[in-house]
Amino acid sequence: MIKNFDYIISGSGAAGLMLAYRMIGDRFFEDKKILLLDSQEKDKDDRTWCFWDSKSGPFEDIVSKNWDYINFKSDQLDKRFDIRPFSYKHISSLDFYEKTLAVIKSSPQITQQYERVEDIQDQGSFVEVITNKEKYKATKVINSIPFDQEFNSSKRYPLLQQHFIGWFVKTSSPQFDDSVATFMDFSIPQSGNTRFIYVLPFAKDMALIEYTLFSKELLSKEEYEEGIKAYLAQLGIEDYEIVRKEGGCIPMSCYKFWKNNSDNILHIGTAGGWTKASTGYTFRNTIKKTSQLIPFIKSEKPLRKFVSKNRFWFYDLLFLDYLYANNSKGGMVFSRMFEKNHSSLIFRFLDEETSFIEELKIMSSMPTFTFTKLFFKRVWSELVTAKK
Repeated sequence: MIKNFDYIISGSGAAGLMLAYRMIGDRFFEDKKILLLDSQEKDKDDRTWCFWDSKSGPFEDIVSKNWDYINFKSDQLDKRFDIRPFSYKHISSLDFYEKTLAVIKSSPQITQQYERVEDIQDQGSFVEVITNKEKYKATKVINSIPFDQEFNSSKRYPLLQQHFIGWFVKTSSPQFDDSVATFMDFSIPQSGNTRFIYVLPFAKDMALIEYTLFSKELLSKEEYEEGIKAYLAQLGIEDYEIVRKEGGCIPMSCYKFWKNNSDNILHIGTAGGWTKASTGYTFRNTIKKTSQLIPFIKSEKPLRKFVSKNRFWFYDLLFLDYLYANNSKGGMVFSRMFEKNHSSLIFRFLDEETSFIEELKIMSSMPTFTFTKLFFKRVWSELVTAKK
């Protein structure tokens, strides 16, 4: 017998868990049957989430560290920024899982199943979800599992990867200023790409050091790790222990992930294009999007109407066009942005909360001639494609 639910949340990453957590907190969903599907339980500290914010948010109680100062370094700029009223915040994925799952597991309206989702089909009057074990029906399905891989081969929208390996290192003596996060350090060899070091000091003798690229191709594991070793040596740090390692690969693309949404299926998280294409940041956007999604679901409008393209999508697209064609110049672009604009304006711009006048100020700090050419080329491309 096929089991029926009002809502199925497919995937229990940050977006899926955050949505389920918010639904439990809203009385509208008290009498609803909600199924949360994922192939495995979230019980490991498998990633690091960071974001900037100017006020306390819904997960403030699990912020393990925050920084009011950030360093930016390149051949063009070496500066420490006081980012207040913003603060740069770190959340451990395990703390997030434990907080949200404690509420989810104690909520009678939510059923959890550990099964691999293989297909989701909108049948008009209901949605069918097929797993490796069962078939389910629901009125609405919210999915965060990236089934659509077309963005990997799309020629219309450039695809870069934000890929990295990080070491959590503990030093034998105090080596870090734990009041300052290194946001981007482009002083390392670029080797034809956009490469930088990212440092989160949790204590004077403990830090996460990540070797990160925005580029088309991944590296061998050894190349990332040699980069971290070289950076530690550059800092004069020789006596240290690697406590833990992490790594990841985040797609940076303006591909229209939402085109696969239907009246009854909504793709969220990275699968729904919630990752900020120009930076790879997702967590802060997920907080905002899930907050907006709850009242939208309650309105019972077709789910495909939740997503709308805005001018910031186009800004991200221009940036990726530039970085795809000029991959060695990312450090220069970020340097000009931080050199000519206040950090709070940059963060509001990346959060898509600026006015058009403020955005012109940001854009004026970019390589004007090149970006103007890309602007007209991309506008023409979008117009031609829209007519087809």
